[in-house]
Amino acid sequence: MKTKVLMLPSFQLLGFRVEATVETFESGLGRELHSRLLERKSEITYRKENHVFLLQMYPMDEHFDAKRDPFSHFIGFEVTQAGPPPTGMVHHEVEASEYVVGTHKGPESGLQNTYDYLYGLWPQESGRSLKCYDFEIWDERYSPESLDNEIDIYVALKNIGDSE
Repeated sequence: MKTKVLMLPSFQLLGFRVEATVETFESGLGRELHSRLLERKSEITYRKENHVFLLQMYPMDEHFDAKRDPFSHFIGFEVTQAGPPPTGMVHHEVEASEYVVGTHKGPESGLQNTYDYLYGLWPQESGRSLKCYDFEIWDERYSPESLDNEIDIYVALKNIGDSE
């Protein structure tokens, strides 16, 4: 898989946040939240683009298992400034960070292989450490079970020398 490392400034998201395991999220909760977000996108003032962000924030626990343990999923749109969130939605600011970026190609059902590479092999090969969150961007290429599906995945990197 081709990857690149890049620095992104902080940015703001507005949308829905839930605590769930991967299995729960993938068994319908994610699709439900995505549909609800698209139905209500006109309520999101200052929406930057129509790209949907799926931000996943993991506990800082060496025993954490995404398949077994719940963690935060945030699905929303990037906004140019924070305003009062519509009912049931929340605002989240993503810190400036360096990211390793890879593009998953193919059906969403094979996404785990891409994550396994970005969280397993890539850090070993690069000597870099990962932070406790990542995000996906679902743009015009997003077509979950199509062979033409593409999802950009950004995994946050610790600064070299950070001990966090």
